[in-house]
Parts: sequence; structure tokens; C-alpha cells
Amino acid sequence: MKPRLPEWMTPVDRDILELLENRGNRELVLNPRMIAENTDWKRTTIREHVRTLFERGFLEYYDESGSIYQLSEKGRSFLAGELEDAEE
Repeated sequence: MKPRLPEWMTPVDRDILELLENRGNRELVLNPRMIAENTDWKRTTIREHVRTLFERGFLEYYDESGSIYQLSEKGRSFLAGELEDAEE
């Protein structure tokens, strides 16, 4: 069962987190362009939401100079349904 979305989170945010999680396989590390290529969302939309997820601690840099992101521990906990308060 998918965790309930916090008030601030949208389906775009969930799609980004789930893509990077790559359930059943090794987690992915991607830049916003590659995330957009692998979802139904536009690149500008992905860029905005990646920034929000990063600022809220759900993503972290894998390679800052290449703008490549990965799930943070908080992002993993959210997807596992273990995060008590994702409103922060």
C-alpha cells in the first residue's frame, strides 16, 4: 500500500520518488532531464518538484556538479511507510 501523500506533495513528487526507488531493483541516480524522460511529466515540472523534494530532505545529491539526485534516507523511509510526519 502506498503511503498517504502529505498535503504539500503531489503525484509528480510521488512519481519522482518511486522512479528513483526502482522497486525490486537497484535504486536509480538520475538528473531531472532523465527523470522527465522516464515519466509523463515535462522537464520544467520535474525540475521544480526535484528542487522541492531536495529542500524537504527527500532527495540528496549523488553528484552535485552533474545535478544527479538519489533518494535520501528520509525519501526511502517515506516510500516504506515508515515516516511518521512527512508534512515537514
